[in-house]
Amino acid sequence: MWTRKKSSLAALLWTAFLPATLMAGVHFGSLLLTDNFHEVVPGQLYRSAQPSGADLSDYKSRYGIRTVINLRGRSDGAWYRDEVEAAAREGLVHIDFPMSASRALTTEKSRKLIAILRDAPKPILVHCKSGADRTGLASVIYSSQIAGRDEETAERQLSIAFGHIAIPFLSSAFAMDESWESLEAALGMPG
Repeated sequence: MWTRKKSSLAALLWTAFLPATLMAGVHFGSLLLTDNFHEVVPGQLYRSAQPSGADLSDYKSRYGIRTVINLRGRSDGAWYRDEVEAAAREGLVHIDFPMSASRALTTEKSRKLIAILRDAPKPILVHCKSGADRTGLASVIYSSQIAGRDEETAERQLSIAFGHIAIPFLSSAFAMDESWESLEAALGMPG
């Protein structure tokens, strides 16, 4: 009897787990295939994973991108040289604003990011490596503080829909959620 219960439970778990796993795989696979490129605020802010030089040319011609904000920071890597060269070739403003997905932003640094997002020529493309965590935080900040969107709408930018998985104490990317909560408090927003 115990064996039958165990196998029934295992079958039930497998039946529930397999479709969820497949759906998650399709979702995250589609984010990779599309470079996690999304419109945040039409004509103002777009977000993506690390763009290639060709991507930047395409984004400029299709969306009118005028500014690229790199949240990864300066690098000696080929990806960085390609990005900077493409930005110069396309006449784009290129801004490095280094962040770490695993460390919360200070309120001071968050305020600097708000100023950059507010003052940079638009439309802006903001990116990090995968376009999920750092880019999510920058998109929440822009949506709330520059575009004036309500909290619930803004916070959708920092979600699994874009690959952001934040589980307190288990996920280093939870630092982005902590950054947002801290900034909300500093700005006197209901949190």
